[in-house]
Amino acid sequence: MADPDATARRRQRLRRSFQPARVRLLFIGEAPPASGRFFYQRDSGLYRAMRDAFLSVDPSIDDETFLPAFQASGCHLIDLCRQPVDRLDSHSRRAICRSSENSLARAIARLQPDMIATLLRSVEGNVARSASRAGWRGRFIYLPYPGRWSRHKSAFLRALIPEIQALMHGSGGGLLDSVSV
Repeated sequence: MADPDATARRRQRLRRSFQPARVRLLFIGEAPPASGRFFYQRDSGLYRAMRDAFLSVDPSIDDETFLPAFQASGCHLIDLCRQPVDRLDSHSRRAICRSSENSLARAIARLQPDMIATLLRSVEGNVARSASRAGWRGRFIYLPYPGRWSRHKSAFLRALIPEIQALMHGSGGGLLDSVSV
């Protein structure tokens, strides 16, 4: 069985390798999935949904260019919890989320994003408390998790695409203009 701490460290290194110099839009998820899939490994449903949102704004994006474009646009994804919580009972899951708020507050204070987008309705309170502890004042975007239901993915795309268009417009052109792949 894989060492959970080693897996978490490997994920953190990969995540940091795609951290933009300036975080314009910080996406915050609940936790990496217990399945072992991970957004920055390019193998999760969230990765595919996010890539599809960017692709709808810039048709030149593909699997090779998406993460560099995500980074170049000032987007970054972190999680409230370091370890997976999706296979825990609801009481344990909520307790771990609550105990992770201080760590998230430190990350928000360090990153100083322009905007924060939550990726799961159940963590909106945790993220709001963390942002408040960090002294962060900015705009929140509340996104439904684009998981297994097509209506959730559609709602996710409807809410996110205008934000991506605004990021691209603010950067003075297509996302790939500043990406070298």
